[in-house]
Amino acid sequence: MIHRLPVVLAAVCTLVLCGCKATPPNRAEKAVATFTKHHITVGNRNQKNPLLTTPASIADGREAFSHYCVACHGTDGQNTGVPFADQMSPPIPSLASEDVQRYTDGQLKWVIDNGIWPSGMPGSKGTLSDDEIWSIVIFLRHLPPAGSQGEPEIYTH
Repeated sequence: MIHRLPVVLAAVCTLVLCGCKATPPNRAEKAVATFTKHHITVGNRNQKNPLLTTPASIADGREAFSHYCVACHGTDGQNTGVPFADQMSPPIPSLASEDVQRYTDGQLKWVIDNGIWPSGMPGSKGTLSDDEIWSIVIFLRHLPPAGSQGEPEIYTH
């Protein structure tokens, strides 16, 4: 419980200082949230990807991504064609963003395994195999250019 104390204190301070206003976070709030995610709440910081980065593992990652992730992140991982991406609270991040790409491979796997509450990012533990998740992590490191893959089929019909 003691290791969670800084998180609880940060949350209480944020609520006291900011109340419940519905404005976008300022630079300081974003910095605190980013630091908290990257160094406190998202686990597996030191876990290494056991899969090698090859054209086949990138293709495997794209395939697994296409079955589980495209509804929210688009086929390119950058929200192309996702009609609600900016209207979620918090908005769905581009997986090519610096904030996402600064996670270690182990942290990306942890996020895919466990999700991020209360953001809407679901955990996939029990749905995707470890190899599928690790291949998605490889794909996330090699995303295609934004918009180059078109819109997800589920939104074009």
